[in-house]
Amino acid sequence: MTQDMSNSTHARETLALGLPLAGSSLAQMALHVTDVVMVGWYGVVPLAAVVLGASSFFIVYVLGAGFARAVLPMVAAALARGDETQVRRDTRMGLWLSIGFGLAVAPVFWWSGPILLALGQKPEVAALAQGYLRIAGAGLVPALCVTVLQSYLSAFGRTQVVLWVTLAAVGLNIAVNWLLIFGNWGFPEMGARGSAVATLSVQVMSLLLLGLYAGLLPELRKFHLFQRFWRADWSSLRLVWRLGLPIGLTGLAEGGLFHASALMMGWIGTVELAAHGIALEVAALTFMLHVGLSSAATIRVARFEGRQEWPALRRAAGVAVALSLVVAVGSVTVFLTMPRPIVGLFLDMAKPESAAILAYGTVLLMVAGLFQLADGMQVMALGLLRGVQDTRVPMILAAVSYWLIGIPCSYLLAFQAGLGGVGLWLGLVVGLFCAAGSLMWRFWRLARV
Repeated sequence: MTQDMSNSTHARETLALGLPLAGSSLAQMALHVTDVVMVGWYGVVPLAAVVLGASSFFIVYVLGAGFARAVLPMVAAALARGDETQVRRDTRMGLWLSIGFGLAVAPVFWWSGPILLALGQKPEVAALAQGYLRIAGAGLVPALCVTVLQSYLSAFGRTQVVLWVTLAAVGLNIAVNWLLIFGNWGFPEMGARGSAVATLSVQVMSLLLLGLYAGLLPELRKFHLFQRFWRADWSSLRLVWRLGLPIGLTGLAEGGLFHASALMMGWIGTVELAAHGIALEVAALTFMLHVGLSSAATIRVARFEGRQEWPALRRAAGVAVALSLVVAVGSVTVFLTMPRPIVGLFLDMAKPESAAILAYGTVLLMVAGLFQLADGMQVMALGLLRGVQDTRVPMILAAVSYWLIGIPCSYLLAFQAGLGGVGLWLGLVVGLFCAAGSLMWRFWRLARV
């Protein structure tokens, strides 16, 4: 009986799901890092264009990915009920909405140049970024469909295939970048557009591999995922929309929080902005562990919710929170004991400004200890709430915490209280703790059924 599962069993099952998903998230980050590094070798203006284009793509992707994220708890709950038909319907409608969203926003990518110029970007950077987005933007539909299939397969516990496909994508990305950015082996030298072709290639390859796996694996073939794909199921479509849109908007609000923090840090100074970027990169690496555990918690909570096993649901949730707390404490320990060596990995100490960046980055990384606790708890709470298919109220709680509490606190502490970049980060911590507290309260209130 699942009601009688021990804490250690819950922990093993959560880690078995969560670690491959965390690895996949880290590999996804590696795709971005390899693009930045390899285009950076090519030239400064192309690098600025790729950073601008990739961040613009990501903002649009995060909004559309809400529908894909909604598929995860829906399929997990349907599987727990033994409803094979609903598994197919929910996933198919997730693919429908992802395709529809991708097609609807395609003009934004095609005419991104004038938009970027209107936002104050330099003409040469805006022109290159538009060239990048016209190619990479064609990969939005495949990217969103890949995320749907990742959710579908993860709900079955097939998280390792998600990891292996993402790792294969990193290899393909490096190879195509090397050929097309620099024009090696007789291929055309395309610069930033070569990086866009690599991104598009990765999305198409990932979609083909995951689609073939989902459609042909004997254990999954009975779900007939792509059979009569054109048939609509309006009730499932409405449910995926109702759950998915708030997830996308929540992701957009969180992404906007960090974009706004970078903007404000830029007001303080260039050294501070560089240190901010390094500290955020390090925090993002450890954050991926929380993302993996959060997705695992979504799957396990959704399964128990589907079977209406509320005591087991609460126990599984408690174990997931405890695991996330252990990861956070480990990260805090590393950040507090080794901040200088970590920040130093990102710097060429022969450059005159590196010493100042190292000193400031060391301080920010120590503040990131508090940041880790708050960020880990809020993403875990969001995962638990998605498991019980509650997304609208969490969206409101998160947006209020990020934008009505976090950003104002950052501004006041940084500029009015004179704490500079440290104050800015402390303000973010306040906002994230408010999100973590309110979202955890929301989940445990709903779980007392």
